[in-house]
Amino acid sequence: MKNALFAIFLVAIFGWDAQAQEGWEAGGWIGGAAYFGDLNTNYDMSNPGIAGGLVARYNFNKRICFKASANYLQVSADDANSSNPFERARNLNFESEVIDGTFQLEFNFLPYTHGSRDEFFTPYVFGGFNIFYFNPKTEYQGEMVELRSLGTEGQFRGEEYFSVNGGLAYGLGAKLSLSYELSLNFELNARTLFTDYLDDVSTVYPDKGDLEQLRGELAVALSDRSIPIEGVTDSQIGREGTQRGNSTNNDTFVTLGVGLVYYFGDLRCPKTGREF
Repeated sequence: MKNALFAIFLVAIFGWDAQAQEGWEAGGWIGGAAYFGDLNTNYDMSNPGIAGGLVARYNFNKRICFKASANYLQVSADDANSSNPFERARNLNFESEVIDGTFQLEFNFLPYTHGSRDEFFTPYVFGGFNIFYFNPKTEYQGEMVELRSLGTEGQFRGEEYFSVNGGLAYGLGAKLSLSYELSLNFELNARTLFTDYLDDVSTVYPDKGDLEQLRGELAVALSDRSIPIEGVTDSQIGREGTQRGNSTNNDTFVTLGVGLVYYFGDLRCPKTGREF
C-alpha cells in the first residue's frame, strides 16, 4: 500500500506539465461506511453505517488535484454476527461515531475539463493521510457505555489509547462533469489506521482482580462478555493473558459515496495599480 502511495506521488510529479485548468471545487457527499478489524475479521459489509461530508478540491491542471475533506461516519460490529465460533463465544461488540479530516493528492487517468464535451469523464486514484476522532461504546443493561475510560485490556489510568489518531487514506473514484460548474464524484475511500483500538479490542484479557481494583466492576464486566459456545472450551477465552484481539493488524474503515461539487474556476485576486 505504501508503494501505491509512492507511485501516485511519482505520477503526480511527472504529470505536472499537463495542460492547465486550474481552479477550486467545493461540495458535499453522502454514502456509507464499514469497519474491518478484530470484531469484523470476515470483512462483512452487510450492515454499513451512514457517512457524509464536505470536500474542497484544487485542480492544478487536467490531471493533478489536491483535495481536503471533513467527514462524519458511524461504524459498528458485533461478534454475534461472526462465522467463527471463538469470536461468537468472545461476544464483544462496539459502535462509534467518527469525525475525520482527510488530505489527499489525486491523479486523473484521463484529461478532465469541467464542462467539456470531450474530456467530461475520468477515473482517478488518490493517496494521502487522515486525522480522526473516535469513541467506542457498547450497550450494557440498556445503556450506552464509553469503553475507552474503562481500560478493558488493563490499561493504567492515563495510559488509555488516544481518542484522536491518524492513518493512511487511499482509494479510487470517477468524476463526471454535468456542466461547467457541476460534477458528480463517485468514490471508494479507505483508511488504514495507526491504531488498533477503533473497536476497543487489540491484545489480551487482563487480570480481572487488578482490573476491578483499578477500574471497578463495570470494567470487568465489559472486558470479558464471553458466553458458552459449542466447540470452545472455558480455558480458551476470558482468562488472563489469552487472546482478546490481534494487535499485529491495525483497524481499517472504508467509505463509499457519491458527491456533488461546484467548480468556481481559477479564483485569483484582481490586479490593481501598475506593475513594475
